[in-house]
Amino acid sequence: MKKVEAIIRTSKFEHVHKDLAEIGIGFMTFMDVKGYGLEHGITQRYRGAKVNVGFIPRMMLNIVVPDERLDDLVNCLMETAATGEVGDGKIFIYDVDEVYRIRNGEQGVDAL
Repeated sequence: MKKVEAIIRTSKFEHVHKDLAEIGIGFMTFMDVKGYGLEHGITQRYRGAKVNVGFIPRMMLNIVVPDERLDDLVNCLMETAATGEVGDGKIFIYDVDEVYRIRNGEQGVDAL
């Protein structure tokens, strides 16, 4: 199993969510996050001086899938979340050794 952590533009979240459901990804965890990358935050001018108005809002998705679904998931994220501009996000993939469903003790892929 693999855990996919994706940081995407907030404006792309609804499209990504819809497309993931269409390919059969029925669950995910997501959260609002802030950060910066190559764009280094948003700057505006105030009375002639540059002012950093904070970090850039993004969405972080956490999804665990069986190994055979990984390519479908990554392809969907790459296609749906892309704008072609700096700041589209990143995808991180981790190995998952085991999963347990707390409610009934199911284990492994059955617990997903």
